[in-house]
Amino acid sequence: MSKPMTKTQLVAALAEAMGADRKTATAALDAVADVVAREVAAGGTVTLPGIGKIACKARPERQVRNPATGEMVTKAADKQVKIAVAKALKDSVNA
Repeated sequence: MSKPMTKTQLVAALAEAMGADRKTATAALDAVADVVAREVAAGGTVTLPGIGKIACKARPERQVRNPATGEMVTKAADKQVKIAVAKALKDSVNA
């Protein structure tokens, strides 16, 4: 298995694909990340065409077990980010 792509490598690849400099590619990547984070935190869903759908799901209060002590404790309600991978991406990976 290969190493994960770093942000620096992703920025370089984006700059090359866009025909722009790294500063512009970094700004574009940061802007997309900020918009996605803001929308999902507000409870919305963001679809990135060809990649997938990112959504926030609310989880209710529930009982969980502390693995160290075996004690059951109540965990407060929280939110969880879910990512559904697009069929186009699945198909390109499995091609």
